[in-house]
Amino acid sequence: MFRNFKNWYFGALVLLFSAGISTAHAQGEALFKAKCASCHQPHKNSTGPKLFQVRQKWSDGGAKEGSIYQWVNNWQNAVAADPYAKTVSTWSPTAMSQFPELKKEDIDAIMDWVDSQPDPAAGGASAAGAPGDGSMATDPNAASEEEGSAGWIWIILGVIFITVILAVGGVRRQLKLVAAENDGEEVKQGLTYAEEFKAWAWKYRLYVGLVSLVLVISTIVTLFLSLYSIGIVEEYQPSQPIAFPHAIHTGTNGIDCKYCHNSVTKSKSAGLPTVNVCMNCHKQVNGRTPAQQEQIAKIYEAAGWDPSGAGKYTGNTKPIVWNKVHVLPDHVYFNHSQHVVVGQVDCKQCHGDMTKQVEAVKVQPVSELNKIEGNIPLTKATLTMGWCIECHKEKEISTGSIDTKNDGYYNEIHRRLMKDKKLYEKYLEDGKVSVSELGGWECAKCHY
Repeated sequence: MFRNFKNWYFGALVLLFSAGISTAHAQGEALFKAKCASCHQPHKNSTGPKLFQVRQKWSDGGAKEGSIYQWVNNWQNAVAADPYAKTVSTWSPTAMSQFPELKKEDIDAIMDWVDSQPDPAAGGASAAGAPGDGSMATDPNAASEEEGSAGWIWIILGVIFITVILAVGGVRRQLKLVAAENDGEEVKQGLTYAEEFKAWAWKYRLYVGLVSLVLVISTIVTLFLSLYSIGIVEEYQPSQPIAFPHAIHTGTNGIDCKYCHNSVTKSKSAGLPTVNVCMNCHKQVNGRTPAQQEQIAKIYEAAGWDPSGAGKYTGNTKPIVWNKVHVLPDHVYFNHSQHVVVGQVDCKQCHGDMTKQVEAVKVQPVSELNKIEGNIPLTKATLTMGWCIECHKEKEISTGSIDTKNDGYYNEIHRRLMKDKKLYEKYLEDGKVSVSELGGWECAKCHY
């Protein structure tokens, strides 16, 4: 095969075409698992309807052209513009999540992958990792597989490059044999590629040895660098039982974060609001749109509230099971009240600008946090140890003398530092006293 250039050329083209299809397939699978798998399955109705050939269903149902893409981006806009989308919205009491970041080609990639999945009920085997049997709907690690799909792209590219190298090598070998015969040199026929490689490697053993050494060192370094990706959870965003738009509550209505998370100033945990806190407002506010009324009805169900007539509590309650987003390891200690009250750290430093957060809460990447005015710009990934250490280095406790804060906690620190004025003056050389200078880098501050 290696000696037939035409076959190899044609094979390389076929491989390149297949690689393009495989890459799009992998992208669609990754997006489905990250965005859709918590509510949808290809061949089975779940929280949302099955998605197999959903584009054809919309077309056959009389949906307007492009309506399905508008539905994925913002289903409420689609309902307002297309009667068929309004019909679809009544399929389930659970509102469709909004994905404004998905482009048309992303949605097509998802649908193409879904349509390629065999139906287990028809005797077809589910593709590896496909949620055809319903397992992915409850898999909390589904979103994390999105990053792993990028590795397949590099594997495909590697196969392509190896194929091209072998093809060129085969042509070069034939040309070398022809040239040797023309020059009257003795040509050894029938040597395998392994035998030829051994002879070549021995001839250039110095260079082969150096290249091998570089490859071994590079592999070791790459393996060690990959350890830095462990524990990175940026963009983590689990599904929630109720679509809670922070932008409406904190942005439009101006509700202070501490009204709902009322333990943030006096406890280690910020806490989640009880359903009674929600009912303080939602006894009167029951939503302006069907989508809002749908979500608020879940609050009524949890509280055991019958809104009919003057409204009354029935006593039949149902707890709301929220999915925790920000989870630290058990050996890490973090106290919200210490940061919010004493350190006066604004919530947006760690959680982002919630007045603009339309979608459910997620672990905001540090690149997004750095865009927020007033935030301390950091470089390490959110919720990592480096992120905390860097913040403790940059966050100032006071610009100038600590006693100017008129706070009992810092006045006591100031009194103790005055016993060693040289140390205190050293802290003030840059015009501020940082958290790290007062012990914020001590291991026991954060670790049990």
